[in-house]
Amino acid sequence: MQLRDKLRILADAAKYDASCSSSGGKKRDSVASRGIGSNEGMGICHSYTPDGRCVSLLKILLTNQCLYDCAYCINRRSSNVRRARFSVKEVVDLTLNFYRRNYIEGLFLSSGIIRSSDYTMELIVRVARSLREEHGFKGYIHLKSIPDADSALIAEAGRLADRLSINVELPTEKSLKTFAPEKRTTSIRSTMADLRLRIDEAQADRKAPRFSPAGQGTQMIVGADGTNDAEIVATSASLYASYDLKRIYYAAFSPIPDSSRLLPLKAAPLRREHRLYQADWLLRRYGFGVDEIAAATQDGMLDLDVDPKLAWALRHRDRFPVDVNTAEREMLLRVPGLGTRAVDKILSARRHVRLRLADVARLTTGLKRARPFLIAVDHSPAQLIDRSDLRAVLTRRPRQLSLFA
Repeated sequence: MQLRDKLRILADAAKYDASCSSSGGKKRDSVASRGIGSNEGMGICHSYTPDGRCVSLLKILLTNQCLYDCAYCINRRSSNVRRARFSVKEVVDLTLNFYRRNYIEGLFLSSGIIRSSDYTMELIVRVARSLREEHGFKGYIHLKSIPDADSALIAEAGRLADRLSINVELPTEKSLKTFAPEKRTTSIRSTMADLRLRIDEAQADRKAPRFSPAGQGTQMIVGADGTNDAEIVATSASLYASYDLKRIYYAAFSPIPDSSRLLPLKAAPLRREHRLYQADWLLRRYGFGVDEIAAATQDGMLDLDVDPKLAWALRHRDRFPVDVNTAEREMLLRVPGLGTRAVDKILSARRHVRLRLADVARLTTGLKRARPFLIAVDHSPAQLIDRSDLRAVLTRRPRQLSLFA
């Protein structure tokens, strides 16, 4: 098979893995070492770092052959998809050649399981080892960890990669047993725990060997089983607390050819995936608890038409309005339309002057949504917060004007 055909097949097969972020990686270049690569700069847009840099990654599978027969996976053992497999040298050459052409700044490498977990993990490690040690590649590398792989292989992968990740696949152990009976939640969680321990040790001791400095992440498929959003958020909170994950990625289930009758026939709404990301953000950045997000759901499902923060505020109108000049940061973060940066600006500004509505408008672009929930020197929402149509007012969609009205 020609290399171009392999690339087409294995790049397409990798698109189902959403956990392809380079956020958290330290800036690094090869100027002093006379190697090759950098994890800085601009290229093809694939992912963004926390400081806004756009980093492009070559995202491929080593192979789409797999021993497992997971019902939700296009690359499962019983699937009729066309199979392909890269050699270690081919992946290394592709990465270096793509970098030289300024197509990429790094590599995201995953794989189906072939022969055994150890054999597959060894091939993945060999790619990273060749790039780092033989070619002096300083770009970003994200490797998928294989459950049950030998701890020595995991240790070397962490030494070579910027980030490691392992997918929990589905939100609950029951669902994993139903759709992927050959996989075990205990082995996945055990590998995640081992990664956290090694990352913590490396961060605590500067003299300790480098290990996955950008941390670890995971992904779960949404909509393949009957797990509701409240349960997914609870699972996410537990994963963050237990394994200090940098990010959890949610992938809306998409029907695959010749799939199991247990799977839904329709794709999960992409808006549901979006709402889960927003809820995840509330957990990590806004101080919301699992119970608070669950309280904003209807029968455990997030509202597809209203973001979870606004949904929570509408269900807890007794907590509003809040005074922008005196409210605690925790409460200001619960005001729809106010982000973390806007809240920090408000807290800073009010040390010097009592804020009017116009002052708030200069500190946030979300004043329209925030207005019913705020009190300022010259503004009180009066009965606005109690309006029965407040939801409709705040979620009213713009109307396209006719050219020939």
